[in-house]
Amino acid sequence: MTSARPAVADAVSLTDHLRHWARHRPQQRAFSHVDFPDGSSSGRHRTLGWSALDARARAVAARLGTVASPGERAALLLPQGLDYAAAFLGCLYAHVIAVPLFGPQLPGHEGRLAAVLADCEPACLLTDSTTTPAVRDFVRDRGLPDVPVVPVDQLPIQHTGFGFGDPDEPDPAPEPDEIAYLQYTSGSTRSPAGVMISHANVVANARQAIDAFVADPEAATTVGWLPLFHDMGLVLSIAAPVVGGFPSVLMDPVAFLQDPSRWLRLLGSYEGTISAAPNFAYDYCVARTDPALVDELRLDRVRVLINGSEPIRARTVHRFRTAFEPAGLDPAVPCPAYGLAEATVFVTAGSPDEPLSTVACDADALGKGRIEETSGEGAAVVLVSCGAPVGQELRIVGADGAVLPDGRVGEIQLRGPNIGLGYWKRAGLSAETFGFGATGDWLRTGDLGALHDGRLLVTGRLKDVIIVDGRNHYPQDIEETVQTAVSLIRRDRLAAFGVTRPVGVGEELVVVAEHRRDTDPTAEEAGDAERTVRAEVSARHGLRLGSLLLVPPGAVPRTSSGKVSRAAARARFLDGGFGPR
Repeated sequence: MTSARPAVADAVSLTDHLRHWARHRPQQRAFSHVDFPDGSSSGRHRTLGWSALDARARAVAARLGTVASPGERAALLLPQGLDYAAAFLGCLYAHVIAVPLFGPQLPGHEGRLAAVLADCEPACLLTDSTTTPAVRDFVRDRGLPDVPVVPVDQLPIQHTGFGFGDPDEPDPAPEPDEIAYLQYTSGSTRSPAGVMISHANVVANARQAIDAFVADPEAATTVGWLPLFHDMGLVLSIAAPVVGGFPSVLMDPVAFLQDPSRWLRLLGSYEGTISAAPNFAYDYCVARTDPALVDELRLDRVRVLINGSEPIRARTVHRFRTAFEPAGLDPAVPCPAYGLAEATVFVTAGSPDEPLSTVACDADALGKGRIEETSGEGAAVVLVSCGAPVGQELRIVGADGAVLPDGRVGEIQLRGPNIGLGYWKRAGLSAETFGFGATGDWLRTGDLGALHDGRLLVTGRLKDVIIVDGRNHYPQDIEETVQTAVSLIRRDRLAAFGVTRPVGVGEELVVVAEHRRDTDPTAEEAGDAERTVRAEVSARHGLRLGSLLLVPPGAVPRTSSGKVSRAAARARFLDGGFGPR
């Protein structure tokens, strides 16, 4: 087999790497998509080699050359799959700014899709033939500009010397700081904003991910169900495999939610598999996988399972390891990580060769901004270490702008080649967040954390912190207490937030929680739940609960990436959207 590495100095963009693999490994498996047409299907695989993937991307680029100019935007409104990958890479070939999005069929996010399309002002919309009618209807019904709609699965494909250049001839290389794509944030604490990710940013972050998680690119495969419009899905399932030259296997998020064992089976189908999921997905696997199936799985082949994008709970990791250890799962496979769209995605990661590291913190000290280890479990908040920075710098900064020492909680700030260029059309917010004009240009993440033995502990979002009587309380800790105390609450489907007290002084705690789908709580059961939660929150956090609202499944707002939006939940509560206060 021909060797692997493109010359680093020449590899400015993902398409430089793609061209390399298409030339040197044309028939080797590159990207596969597995769909499940019915509940009994074991999965249908469609696969492209590197040459075929490159040809499809070039076909998209050729068509883009007729409907968009370099620097204009192309919105990707496609289902998860091979066409999505080809459309994204085709944008990069054409020097058109890709905007990874989703089709209008994604329930509950029509308003967000319309807002993003209005913000990015695309010159065209990339879809497939099955999605095109829904996209046209959506554009018309929302009064959006009537731009060309391009079904990428209908484009003619040639493997040599066609439309957009010959694979054997170098195409005009993008400048490193040229915008490759707009990564719209999930909007968990504010309206979605498009982070401008350059060609250099995404290549740098792909290399950082490879350094952190891939021991041997010659024996690695990524298996992913995370949406490709999500930052982690895009980098782990498209960018890193293209840079590293290893295969990527895609499945639809809905297929995972229907049956998580599909993901688990795919993980065991390849050597050295690498995948990622938010914390809830690991609990979901435990809850929805028949124990009799565990003996059929081959999880000894898994290299890394990244846990990120939500608060990482030690109990979840323990439950997952215990449930799937009989399938050969190595205890060191679960790998906590921290990242955000403004840094392309990956920032810190635990070592795949080391077991989970946790720190039991004194709750009172943590509320005052200090990490103090304690052995008293009743008064402890257990934080999971998210590892060390990968190829970038990280510091913790106090409210006064001073850099804090280890063990002190402050805002996480970052600097490195993966930090985005700013927000699309938002110069003021860009300057405030990305530090333009300030010494060092450090990214302000808006996340709170501390360094402990050189490793990052994430404590929460700055805008989500609940301040009661001068003490900081982190909503994810309160939410864990609530869902552990009351069994009728759906796990990770609740939001804790502060609201101004009726007397107008200080904040009080409100928790909005979805009840389980198989229950319909009576008024008496709701009252019992509130009394239980009030006692537990008081005992563990020293807080008085203002109210607990039990709402139907699906009522707590979530972002397009699946995270609970506490800001949206708070706004809905204040507007009376959950019923009378």
